[in-house]
Amino acid sequence: MAAPIPASPLFLREPEIRRGIELLYFGYANLTRSIDAGLAAQGLGRAHHRALYFIARKPDLTVSELLAILAITKQSLGRVLGELSERGLVETRTGDRDRRQRLLRLTAAGTALEGELFDALRENMSAAYSSAGQGAVGGFWAVLEGLVPESERGRVSGAGR
Repeated sequence: MAAPIPASPLFLREPEIRRGIELLYFGYANLTRSIDAGLAAQGLGRAHHRALYFIARKPDLTVSELLAILAITKQSLGRVLGELSERGLVETRTGDRDRRQRLLRLTAAGTALEGELFDALRENMSAAYSSAGQGAVGGFWAVLEGLVPESERGRVSGAGR
C-alpha cells in the first residue's frame, strides 16, 4: 500500500471533506464486499449479517435493543429475524424478569457462520490497521466516533474492550 497522503492543514475545506467521505464510502464498500459471497452462499444479505454481528457481540440482546442499534423498521427486523430463525442461526427466548421481552442468541450454526464472516472482515481490517499504524487507528476511531450522535455513543463506546 502506498504511503497515506497527509491531511492538509486546511482539513475542513470541501476537497478534504469530500476525500474523507469518498474514502469512507469506498472503504466500507470494499470491506462489506469481502463477505458478500459467504452471505450469498447462505441466501442471506447484509441486513442478516448486521443482525448476526450484533447478536454475537451481546448474547441475550433484546429485540428492542437490536431494533435501536440497526435503526430499521420492526417489519424489516421481523423478516430478518424470521429468516435467521428458520435457518437455525438465531434462537429466541423470553426474558427471565419480563416475559414480554424476546432475547436473541446465536445457535451453534449461527456462531459458526458469524465467525466465518468476521474472519473475512478481520483480515481486511487487520491489513488496513497494520498499514496505517497504531496512531492512525486511534485517529480513525476518533473520527468514526465523531460521526455517531452523542446520544448513541453509549451503544458503541468501549464495545468489546
